[in-house]
Amino acid sequence: MSVPPFRAVDPGSPIRVLIAEDEANLGMILEQFMSARGFAVTMVRDGRAALEALRSGAFDVALLDVVMPELDGLEVLRLVREAAMPPEIIVITGNGTVETAIAALKLGAYDFLSKPYRMAEIEVIVKRAWEKRMLTCDNHTLQARLRRVSGVAPFLTQYAPLRAVLTVVGRVAAEATTVLITGEVGTGKRHIARLLHTGGAEPEASFIDVNCALLPAESSEADLFGVERDPVGAEPPRTGLLELAAGGTLYLHNVGALELRLQALLLHALESGSFCRVGGTQPVPVRARLVAADAADLDRMVHDGQFLAGLLHQLSAIRITVPALRDRAVDITLLAAHFLDAFGAARGKQALVLSPEAAVVLEQYPWPGNVRELQTVMERAALLVAEQVVGPAGLAMAVATTPDAARDVASGLTLVEVERRHMAAVLQQTGWHQGRAADLLGISPKTLYRKIREYGFQRPAGGARA
Repeated sequence: MSVPPFRAVDPGSPIRVLIAEDEANLGMILEQFMSARGFAVTMVRDGRAALEALRSGAFDVALLDVVMPELDGLEVLRLVREAAMPPEIIVITGNGTVETAIAALKLGAYDFLSKPYRMAEIEVIVKRAWEKRMLTCDNHTLQARLRRVSGVAPFLTQYAPLRAVLTVVGRVAAEATTVLITGEVGTGKRHIARLLHTGGAEPEASFIDVNCALLPAESSEADLFGVERDPVGAEPPRTGLLELAAGGTLYLHNVGALELRLQALLLHALESGSFCRVGGTQPVPVRARLVAADAADLDRMVHDGQFLAGLLHQLSAIRITVPALRDRAVDITLLAAHFLDAFGAARGKQALVLSPEAAVVLEQYPWPGNVRELQTVMERAALLVAEQVVGPAGLAMAVATTPDAARDVASGLTLVEVERRHMAAVLQQTGWHQGRAADLLGISPKTLYRKIREYGFQRPAGGARA
């Protein structure tokens, strides 16, 4: 007997799946299989139709073939991910390469599959993608509720040096000066940027959040500065992100990923106070406050010729460093309890608490993914545990709670080695499903892919695809 698919919030609503496949026979087989398994399936045959369907917001998960008429699957993915709450995308190709997989994951795909694939594999991945979308929607709803109640949530900490940092944030928020925020991935750099914005002179103005690592190379200048006119008529006039943020804040996350030419243009804009749109000659004043952030060592990048010293100086009028969670261990149980309470309340679970044993496990773990990883662990615990008290077993899906893992923490291993062992354990636990492993680790699939290469991991035969 087949297992029915996971259901949406309404038990009568099946998972809504779009299949974009131009091979008629393969598409028909896939459509029939998914429909028989209880999914609500819509089939299209080209990229343009897929884009129009996905923009309607009527789907939870989409299966996109890479090679299609009108628009290819990667272009559809790029355009769809611009939406506020896009569906999860699974990219399928007949001639899968590492480069295509990297491109798909970089553009925000949940997973990547090569033909031929097993139907059962498709079903499992669609269900997992739907689970992630539901968690994302729940988190989005929770965050919206928090913002309605108190604006941006406070930055919780009992760590004295971080409290001093927050004092600086409060002092400079009302100023128009640029701010550079540094710190490891997941420490709360975006949260600090939000606090700077809401504490500024125009908190109701736009807060434009830009991940510089995801700006397409071919259109990054137009994306940032806008387009006045295109000499060949290939691109219509449009307003750039710097101009859209006028009166508010332009938050440049992963600023070190900007190519050198774009760095030079941004430096000129900051020095002169104005910029020109692509194809234009009239200066446009810079009216947005710039807040930049990166987990990378920008000073080292300047030394290596990868980042302009002048731009670093311009961005660093005020420099704020957010400490790693392992350095503020006093905050671990505070934050864990806060996340448990928030996520539990969102799911109708009252007064979820950590057991003393679970608190010890959390405090011993080095948290390579920092607060973001802790938040993911608590969200999963609030979703999965049935008891009011969350013990170590309720954390086992996301952090290493075995005696071996505890010995690793206590035996003086370096953080790099602890991280390597933990990633290896999570990959093994998920059957080498890299999308799921990245979720459990609290990092992006792109970061996980880089770590796999960095640590020299080899996927075992038969392991799930990334």
